[in-house]
Amino acid sequence: MLDADIRDFFGQLDHCWLRTFLEHRIADKRILRLVGKWLTAGVVEDGQWTAGREGSPQGASVSPLLANACLHYVLDWWADWWRGRHARGDVIIVRFADDFIVGFEDEQDARRFQGELCERLAGFGLELHPDKTRLIEFGRHATRDRARRGLAKPETFDFLGFTHICARSKSGRFWLKRVTVAKRMRAKLREVKDQLKRRRHEPVPVQGAVAAKRGARPPRLLCRARQSRRGGGFPHPGDEALVQGAAAPQPAHAAELGANGPSRETMAAARPRETSLP
Repeated sequence: MLDADIRDFFGQLDHCWLRTFLEHRIADKRILRLVGKWLTAGVVEDGQWTAGREGSPQGASVSPLLANACLHYVLDWWADWWRGRHARGDVIIVRFADDFIVGFEDEQDARRFQGELCERLAGFGLELHPDKTRLIEFGRHATRDRARRGLAKPETFDFLGFTHICARSKSGRFWLKRVTVAKRMRAKLREVKDQLKRRRHEPVPVQGAVAAKRGARPPRLLCRARQSRRGGGFPHPGDEALVQGAAAPQPAHAAELGANGPSRETMAAARPRETSLP
């Protein structure tokens, strides 16, 4: 498995090659002129404008589209040609914008592909990141083969926000396990914890109003209680009924409930369970 990463792809994108690729499929000069304006619009950071002489602004809405158009000719077409011309085993490539992984059946194919890919990218002003690009042994037979050689478990790789792991199901079959990247999970949990600490002393109606404003859904327990056939269930934290009920004094004894208090109905005796037939 080749876990590849192009170094500073959006910053090193060549405008001349990109225009050539777009002109190959687009004949409308107005679209090409609009793309040229996007590329040279520049970037505003901390109130300072920087001219865009090369590359595409990372995070802009048009950048992923331009990345697909560029790598379609630089990588996709070439990888398909290389697979049919030089590969001795099966080759599978998965790409999303500038992130891609390549799976090989033969190790020699993987090493040759990596070397020739560096030469291919260099012709367009791009290069692989030496620290983030690596060849790993991964797949349904990787655990068994590495155990025979006295090595540890297969390495994992991160792709599109998930960590891919060689695992086994309860039946013993190969299982490609995917979990959220630990670094992103820790960052999100830290953000949620800070929000909870900041809002824990606010009144319940305020917390409910903030959650409703952000479009948050109530917990499943409250949803099920509202849909029950008995009564109105639990109110939402932002409902007016909850605020009025919290402000009113609560009776201390059953006698204070008065005539409008809830009636206590006797529960019917449980029906005896019939014995099963022999």
